[in-house]
Amino acid sequence: MTQVNVLPSLPDLHASALVGQAAMPMESADRLKLLDDPAEWAAFSLPEKDRAGHWSSSVVFEGMHCAACAITLEDALRAVPGVESVQISSASHRGRVVWSPEQTRPSEWMQSVERFGYKAVPANDAHAHEHRRQEARRMVWRLSVAAMCMMQVMMYATPAYVSAPGDISAESMHLLRWASWVLSLPVMLFSCAPFFGSAWRDLRERQVSMDLPVALGMVVTFVVSSLGTFEPAGPFGAEVYFDSLTMFVFFLLMGRWLELRLRDRTAGALEAVLNRLPDSIRKRLPDGTWERISIRRLGVGDVIEVLPGEAFAGDGLVLSGQTQVDEALLSGESLPLTRKVGDRVIAGSHNLSATLEVQIEQVGAATRYAQIVALMESASVSKPSMALLVDRWAKPFLIAVLLASFASAIYWWPTDPAHALMVAVAVLIVTCPCALSLATPAAMLATAGALARSGVLVRRLEALQNLAGIDTLIFDKTGTLTRDAFEVAQIHTRSGVLPQQALTWASTLARHSWHPVSRALWAEARRQAQLAGDLPALEALLAQNVSEEAGQGMRGDLDMPGGVKLSLRLGSAVFCKAPTFHGHHLQVSLADDAGWLATFELTEELRPEAPGVVAELKKMGLTLKVLSGDGPAAVAQVAQLVGIPDARGGCNPQDKLQALKQWQAQGHRVAMVGDGLNDGPVLAGADVSFALGQAVPLAQSKADFVLMGGQLGVLVSTVTRSRQTLRIVKQNLAWAAVYNAACVPLALMGFLPAWAAGLGMALSSLLVVLNALRLAQGLTPVPLQNVDLIHPATPTSP
Repeated sequence: MTQVNVLPSLPDLHASALVGQAAMPMESADRLKLLDDPAEWAAFSLPEKDRAGHWSSSVVFEGMHCAACAITLEDALRAVPGVESVQISSASHRGRVVWSPEQTRPSEWMQSVERFGYKAVPANDAHAHEHRRQEARRMVWRLSVAAMCMMQVMMYATPAYVSAPGDISAESMHLLRWASWVLSLPVMLFSCAPFFGSAWRDLRERQVSMDLPVALGMVVTFVVSSLGTFEPAGPFGAEVYFDSLTMFVFFLLMGRWLELRLRDRTAGALEAVLNRLPDSIRKRLPDGTWERISIRRLGVGDVIEVLPGEAFAGDGLVLSGQTQVDEALLSGESLPLTRKVGDRVIAGSHNLSATLEVQIEQVGAATRYAQIVALMESASVSKPSMALLVDRWAKPFLIAVLLASFASAIYWWPTDPAHALMVAVAVLIVTCPCALSLATPAAMLATAGALARSGVLVRRLEALQNLAGIDTLIFDKTGTLTRDAFEVAQIHTRSGVLPQQALTWASTLARHSWHPVSRALWAEARRQAQLAGDLPALEALLAQNVSEEAGQGMRGDLDMPGGVKLSLRLGSAVFCKAPTFHGHHLQVSLADDAGWLATFELTEELRPEAPGVVAELKKMGLTLKVLSGDGPAAVAQVAQLVGIPDARGGCNPQDKLQALKQWQAQGHRVAMVGDGLNDGPVLAGADVSFALGQAVPLAQSKADFVLMGGQLGVLVSTVTRSRQTLRIVKQNLAWAAVYNAACVPLALMGFLPAWAAGLGMALSSLLVVLNALRLAQGLTPVPLQNVDLIHPATPTSP
């Protein structure tokens, strides 16, 4: 398979042109064939980590309206050989398709959905926002035509309702009917076109979606009213229903327009993060000149120029200039941050004030931005258990609606054929599960969008539901309750070993790890080497065969002068078989084959917001605990400072997981907050898990929520918002159930006219959407204490 530089971001200039071509009049098959070029896959796909040789593609599906549509699309895609798994959200209209390039190509599985009348568009393209604008513009036009025609038809229908028999001549009444018929034509031919298109697709493919009963209701109403207009003396001439038809279409389109606004608002928050990388950048050539190149040609070590207003194309080091950068959508930090020579910048953040020269250190999937993209896309296609339940019953429910409508028409036909058909129409319309299918995903996506704008990434929507029910919350200590920046306070060494020598050896191993302790040792060694003028020698010293044991430490070999190889261990006292020293400082030891070499005492600073967060969480009724791999004395001291009485130190990953399972076995719903490599197992085992924004990728991959700003303050707001979300979901589901329980019997008994059924269906959906919109506002962090965001330097990799 061709290897490409993976960039889960905006396509480059060539890919942008590709999307532009897709919008041009060309055969759909030819358009999709362009996506079969492996060089184009990186624009909307990532290599699947769990399945070698497979790709995971993010796709937006156009033409979806309900849960039944999502099920139809999933079935169609799974039937394609080479498609391994599919996840599609009916609320966000986004999907994740895992496929094998050895068996299929993007054009093949995308064409499989087009024959059902839908359209698959690669996500994160340069025209996604424009596509949404065009869809919204078409919806407004259809809604406007329906509104204008409805008002005119209502004006012509009013005399029939308010006049006494004989007040209006038969000829005048017939003329009013003809005028209403003419005004209903634009509604049927233009405003109703999407419903008819979807219904025809369902009939052709023998599928069922929400638009089928709606379109049947529209057609039956229009046909019955037309027959009454053409033949006033016929069996359907007693009454026409053009006013009910136009009102129903208007109310339905109004509800859908509001649904579209909600989806766009959430999609806008998602795309604000997903579509931040530039299409092209200015790269410095070896001769010192600058050349504009595609972002896909950018590599590690390149020097680029970033102008004010541009986004950074990769993670890198500032070589020249000083500026303010905006990292709000990536870190949750709302204020501009100063970046100068020697500081690091992250891909996707914006340069605000001055031109910089940046040396690229990470590109593509290795950047922090790429990890954020993967997390957000996972959330956009995930389905909570409540939504899965609705999806499971969507198609059987719609089939039951069609049968109930047919049965009601048969029952009423002997009495009055016209009335029988209108009863059937009312049943078709009033029972459409719009509100039911929107109840859960609308609320949860609104919350996910608000959290994203506040620097909290939701990896699974199901986690919002689980978070609302937790009663116990576990904190890690290092990097969670304390800052992740340590300082070396004291170095103890065995006889004959100099402190500087021990620090150099330890840092050579530590530079391979993301652990805060490792970063502190490497930073201190660089500082001392720089003061002594030995920085090049330190950076040239490389360790071999480095391995890390989670929760214990690191091993590696160091080539010494004279061909001697030094085998080192860096980690806990038990791991290194080292002595312990009195005191509350964190201690990490270094050992070789001969035994203990050195112990480093490191001081750590308590997060200033931690005591306030703990106090607020206690007020919410949560039981708080601390589990840490650090020494019991240091853990107890930090726990006492923040106000958590239950704290355990000296825990390895298995100890943490075992303690978690014990609490869960006692019936507790447990959440975990951590950031280190040794938190991975317990993060995966918890009912809900949080990782701080500076967490290593493994911890983030196991977490349900990622606090991008690294601030604990939003933890309180996130728990509060999850409880609000579950409350609103329950309100929505209750309303949808009450609405159907009340209106279905009325429709079956003939007491609910078609216009009232349409109004009820539209208002039920509208109420659900408006209720969910209450959650779309951004989070307001609990006012605890001012926190200075720490941006530690990225350790250098050899």
